[in-house]
Amino acid sequence: MYKHILVPTDGSALSDKAVEAAIKLAKLAGARITAFHAVEPYPLQGAYAAEASGIPEFQPEIFAERSEEYAKRVLDAVAGAATAANVQCATGYATSRSPSQAIVEKARKENCDLIVMASHGRRGLEGFLLGSETQKVLTHSSIPVLVYR
Repeated sequence: MYKHILVPTDGSALSDKAVEAAIKLAKLAGARITAFHAVEPYPLQGAYAAEASGIPEFQPEIFAERSEEYAKRVLDAVAGAATAANVQCATGYATSRSPSQAIVEKARKENCDLIVMASHGRRGLEGFLLGSETQKVLTHSSIPVLVYR
């Protein structure tokens, strides 16, 4: 059975449910988990960044600081839930323009044998235009992916 489960989370309610399911699965399997959050990089460049620099929330340093704080809050919540369930949990985050690529890379680096993640179930034009990080992970992962809906 599974020994090391990667649990990507964005802090959403659906993602929280996937985390809950992953912790239960890990407990049943005697596995450990690694909670992971992909932090978006600073979104503005060039002239847009210069125009926005007068707004504190859009200064790159403040943006990075707040993104890191959010990642730590989300990951601490997962670690707390895992500890309460007596499941070993490590945490990590990375800055990436491609969350799916960061997830697949983290699973590889950590030698995970399963990824458990949520899917928001976007379909049709919205799914096509926005893309699905879960679908991209399914496409590029060499290990099994359990999708929670």
